[in-house]
Amino acid sequence: MDLSACSALLLTISCCLWNTEARNYSSVLRVSNGGSYGEWGPISFCTSGYATGFTLKVEYEQTVGDNTALNGIRLYCNDGTILESKVGPWGKWTKNKFCRKGFLVSFSLRVEPHQGMFDDTAVNNIQFKCSGRKRLRGRGNKLGKFGPWSTKCPSNGICGMRTRVEDAQGITDDDTALNDVIFYCCND
Repeated sequence: MDLSACSALLLTISCCLWNTEARNYSSVLRVSNGGSYGEWGPISFCTSGYATGFTLKVEYEQTVGDNTALNGIRLYCNDGTILESKVGPWGKWTKNKFCRKGFLVSFSLRVEPHQGMFDDTAVNNIQFKCSGRKRLRGRGNKLGKFGPWSTKCPSNGICGMRTRVEDAQGITDDDTALNDVIFYCCND
């Protein structure tokens, strides 16, 4: 490979990984009702700002077949960065929701408990609190109930995220898609 081709390849790689580098975060937000299925995706951070809005990838309730409910979360940062971690293959992205002022600072998950031999969906929805005191509820499904709120970012807001998503289980097994999420708070 010649020098110019090598330089182009390195430039391409660095452009694609720009928001995967860790920022200095001050705390991690978790909730106790997340599920345990699936693998954790990559951590994704705002380049220098904080999350001010979000959208959800939702598979709405199916009358026939396997339901997965929430498949992904996308955060919008005030520096223009759009964050995603691992995302399931089902559903469509909902309309964006934004804080009128401030940043996202805490969250709560709506989770359907394990259904035994029946269809499991795991996380169905999420809600956030903004630093300007407004609450934003996602446009997810209504199965399960909202659990406790996470702690609040001690200063500023959410700057990163990581999701736990179960991959497709095949035709005979139950799919749950998004099972849990972790958010990161930054001070810088």
